Amino acid sequence: MLISGSTLFIVVAALAFDALIGDPDWLWRRLAHPVTLFGVAIGWLDRTLNREDWSPEQRKWAGIASVVMIVTAAELVGLLLQIGLHRSFAGNMVLGLIASIFIAQRSLYQHVARVREAFAQGGLDQGGLVAARQSVSMIVGRDPELLDEAGVCRAAIESCAENFSDGVVAPVFWLALLGLPGLIAYKAINTADSMIGHHNERYESFGWAAARLDDLVNLIPARLSALLLAISAPVAGGSIGTSLSVVKRDAAKHRSPNAGWPESAMAGALGLALAGPRGYPGYVVDDPFLNAGARKDAVPDDIGRALDLMAAACGAEAVFYAVLALVV
Repeated sequence: MLISGSTLFIVVAALAFDALIGDPDWLWRRLAHPVTLFGVAIGWLDRTLNREDWSPEQRKWAGIASVVMIVTAAELVGLLLQIGLHRSFAGNMVLGLIASIFIAQRSLYQHVARVREAFAQGGLDQGGLVAARQSVSMIVGRDPELLDEAGVCRAAIESCAENFSDGVVAPVFWLALLGLPGLIAYKAINTADSMIGHHNERYESFGWAAARLDDLVNLIPARLSALLLAISAPVAGGSIGTSLSVVKRDAAKHRSPNAGWPESAMAGALGLALAGPRGYPGYVVDDPFLNAGARKDAVPDDIGRALDLMAAACGAEAVFYAVLALVV
């Protein structure tokens, strides 16, 4: 599907619905979230096709076949919905509402804000740190018990930056480019990567296709995310030029081909050093810092600045697509 005015209308509607409604807990306590259904299907394929008695080559091909099946099914569902509804203003509004389910502006803001709130409610003592560790463990994979106050704050800010790309910019980009089939296919790929795209004995071969495809579909959105965060830097008291210069210098230092872009833009905008050595359950990654010369002792107020920055970047994204809809 080529970008069209009606598709961009759906994009703007989806962003508005997500900002206003988000992911209502009352609904998803009663219904299975579509991403949860992706997880169920991927888990079944993992148990069925990721066989330990197969060679690495066989497991790699099984992983490729699994990704093809998941993505094809996701695209088909999106196509059927789009064909059935993409005929009227009301239908496009419904498509916007459906699309908003797969966008994470509001939910990301809320999850990161809970970390800051945990510090505020518990006080800047051990009680606040314990509560903040619990909150940050819901959005990052690292071992929370290894994190001091600055570590918790940096983890929350890094998650805000990376998930702004994966959970907001990327799904919207694929929605604008390929319509609802593109959006749902992207979420299927992203879910597969989060479940099986790991570098360990079980998934090194079987998860190869999921990890590589996720890297590919996030290449452009990650760089767009960095640009949106950089141009929003003044909202957080930062400089557009500084943010862009940190991106140019440090984005490639991250072990991920994509995560370094929004994280380095966030680091430059906030005047913080992010990433660096991080502890996960059972192992430690010794990565370089992004914006290494800046302050490393992040504080809860920095989480608030990161949230302001993300909100402004979301607004800039919405304006961009709204203007594009008017001129296409």
